[in-house]
Amino acid sequence: MKNKRLPLVILKIIILSFFACKQEKQSAVKTNITKTPEGMVWIPAGTFKQGAVAQDKIAMAHEKPQHDVSVDGFFMDITEVTNTQFSKFVDETGYITVAERDINWEEIKIQLPEGTPKPHDSILQPGSLLFKKTKTSVPNLYDFSQWWQWSIGTNWRHPIGKNSSIDNKGDYPVVHISYEDAMAYCDWAGRRLPTEAEWEHAARASKKNTTYLWGDDITKLSEKANSWEGEFPVFNTLQDGFERSAPVKSYPPNDFGLFDMAGNVWEWTSDWYNINYYSELASSDTPTVNPKGATEAYNPSNPYLKEKIIKGGSFLCSYTYCASYRISSRMGSSLDSSSEHVGFRTVVTPDMLSE
Repeated sequence: MKNKRLPLVILKIIILSFFACKQEKQSAVKTNITKTPEGMVWIPAGTFKQGAVAQDKIAMAHEKPQHDVSVDGFFMDITEVTNTQFSKFVDETGYITVAERDINWEEIKIQLPEGTPKPHDSILQPGSLLFKKTKTSVPNLYDFSQWWQWSIGTNWRHPIGKNSSIDNKGDYPVVHISYEDAMAYCDWAGRRLPTEAEWEHAARASKKNTTYLWGDDITKLSEKANSWEGEFPVFNTLQDGFERSAPVKSYPPNDFGLFDMAGNVWEWTSDWYNINYYSELASSDTPTVNPKGATEAYNPSNPYLKEKIIKGGSFLCSYTYCASYRISSRMGSSLDSSSEHVGFRTVVTPDMLSE
């Protein structure tokens, strides 16, 4: 028996009904994502190449190889979480950050080589890492102890020393925030930290194959981001207007409307730092969908630490030292670490808002 063709009118009705149903579904989705939470912006789904671009001649080995990644859409904070926002969280919950808590030597020594002597009790006091300039040129930029000091009494309320404050700095990014602190804020706000792939997708926006958020022209750095310009860590020219952190929105946003995705302060992500992870993803023939990062941390340079990935660079990044205002830049930071140049921003997905 021969197959019969559908009458043209019936075929037309079927086609029109199909597209009407499809448009209705698309309209429903669009309606949902237009209810953008205050202070956030919608980051549409997309596929991109994660990792260092070919023309980036100073990219580090752990930024390679490039690999295809796809992520679903999500909402993201337009800026890094500010002192004002974090203050509200602390006021409502009474939360005490890691940098404000008494130090437990028994917990710390687990992360140190066996036999490491216990420091004097006068040193084991609550505090955080504070940047200090050096008086002369530094021949070995791998020894970061030359410009970081343990500062007792330094925390998010006292960001540049125990006698400092955040008065009149409500619009500055909150700093001296550990991973645990960022997660506590997320739980309170009904948010989460971005994955590394989400963060990089959001930072790249429409710039699919560039080194920086704005393109490949390094001469635009001072007008686009808060970084270190001059001889690090001796002298900062202040060409970008700031020596330390800057108020959020001090520089132009990227194509998604996100501010400070390059420089200012590093931002926590939810992924474990594992130097083998990119190679594992690159071995796949198809894009990895919504990657959540490595299942465990691995960094032979810091074998005693479990580190999460931070992204974006900070006001301390210079061309001669890390240049981490590049989109692909990444670094590992231990869970309980806090310092003057690390903060965070949050994300939320439509399904989280409907719960």
